[in-house]
Amino acid sequence: MTFLDRKEAGRVLAKRLQGAQSREGAWVLALPRGGVPVAYEIAQALHLPLDVMLVRKLGVPGHEELAMGAIASGGVRVMNDDITRSLGISQAVIDEIIAREEHELLRREKLYRGDRPPLMLRNKPVILVDDGAATGANMLAAIRAARRLGASPITVALPVAPFTTHEMLAGAADEMVTAVIGDPFYGVGAFYEDFSQTSDDEVRKLMRGPALAIAEGKPQP
Repeated sequence: MTFLDRKEAGRVLAKRLQGAQSREGAWVLALPRGGVPVAYEIAQALHLPLDVMLVRKLGVPGHEELAMGAIASGGVRVMNDDITRSLGISQAVIDEIIAREEHELLRREKLYRGDRPPLMLRNKPVILVDDGAATGANMLAAIRAARRLGASPITVALPVAPFTTHEMLAGAADEMVTAVIGDPFYGVGAFYEDFSQTSDDEVRKLMRGPALAIAEGKPQP
């Protein structure tokens, strides 16, 4: 199965998440940037508020597409020690990459969330959404950040992931919904006809939409 684009992926997931709309006080939290168009469709279909969970991948130097870990808002850090050890990546290099990504995480926090107050998730159900997962490092960091904020239960919703990543995330979350478990898996983009990069402007536009109005208690058009 392939998706036309992230919007279609979100609509497919929304159908599989219909039971979530009965969870009082639930939030849909997107991992920017690619997860936002997916999560927007879910939030719209389930009439749930939408916000973002900021996560940054820690890419291996020279092979940035390979995650050696991830960081998330609230100081959460997830590292893949097997990768850092096998590639001989020094702590100094790791610290440099973390500092750079923390700076970008704070920039995006301000850009996407503006002056809205920090997420208040204690005892609230959340649905964490991305456009797919390869290693799962980003989503694992998001799960841990949501747990630190007291969210419960935590559902992970992904259009596509390889089997091993699906199983790993299923063990970390309370519920796992994956539309396609890729086997063989050649990368998230291989499961989309249009996997063009989501821009900051697109994220801001979607975050100003009706799903955010639900979060702020505003009447819907």
